[in-house]
Amino acid sequence: MASQASTGYSRAKELKKFDETKAGVKGLIDAGTVNIPKMFIRPAEELSQEVIINSTHTNNNIQVPIVDLSGMEVDSRRKEMVDQIKIASTEWGIFQVTNHGIPLNVLDEMIDGVRMFNEQDLELKKEMYSRDTTKPVRFDSNTDLYTSKTADWRDTLFLSSFRSDLDPSKIPAVCRRLGETLFELLSEALGLRSDHLGSMGCGKGCSIVCHYYPPCPQPELTLGVKKHTDPGFLNVLLQNEINGLQALHKGQCSINELTSEADPPRYKDVLKEYYARFLSNSDGKSLTDYYKM
Repeated sequence: MASQASTGYSRAKELKKFDETKAGVKGLIDAGTVNIPKMFIRPAEELSQEVIINSTHTNNNIQVPIVDLSGMEVDSRRKEMVDQIKIASTEWGIFQVTNHGIPLNVLDEMIDGVRMFNEQDLELKKEMYSRDTTKPVRFDSNTDLYTSKTADWRDTLFLSSFRSDLDPSKIPAVCRRLGETLFELLSEALGLRSDHLGSMGCGKGCSIVCHYYPPCPQPELTLGVKKHTDPGFLNVLLQNEINGLQALHKGQCSINELTSEADPPRYKDVLKEYYARFLSNSDGKSLTDYYKM
């Protein structure tokens, strides 16, 4: 295989040129790109391996657990929900919630808002383009652009108060309640008081990450988002009508009071360090291994 030097290709220069446009992936499409830049193309061995995985390890019959949140005021229903969440969290690490109380029009408006932001005049987006992760509101394309092996085909708007306390009153009550409810049910699933995780501050701080995936002229060569794990105590995901989410389950893809002498702590209490490491992580592996005792 020819080296970058012998072909005259410089990945560093390509990354810098792309970043300096402040237009993101959407800018490539607006410019009429037909062949995606090399920085987005995954290695040949990775592409061939994916063909094998998709043919042998993808099971469309696997159903991500679904938890119906209706009737929570009835003790028997609440216990049923707690049991379902306990199993889903232990065996899957992901579950879908229905009847959560957030009106459909609110969800639709959230998705429309992300779309409208990304499809507005480029000069307005450029004003918000930044790689300074301390900014509470910013726009960029690939936070790990300069450290990842390949770039993802997406642009992202960040609305974050992850490093400071967020006034709960600033979040619409109907949306705030879902997070509070899930923390209560997770606490009970752990055999604790319903307010335990909330009282620990697990609900403090909030980061809204809005991904936008422009149409790709060569989707077989790249990904919207690589295999990864998310930071944070709880991630609530909203996707549009174009289903693309995959969860890995048993090798198959489908579309401090918590401790005791008998069950000692297995991880260090280092949330800030964890988030900083997440921002610099590029191998897609779970970060919890770094903090095992």
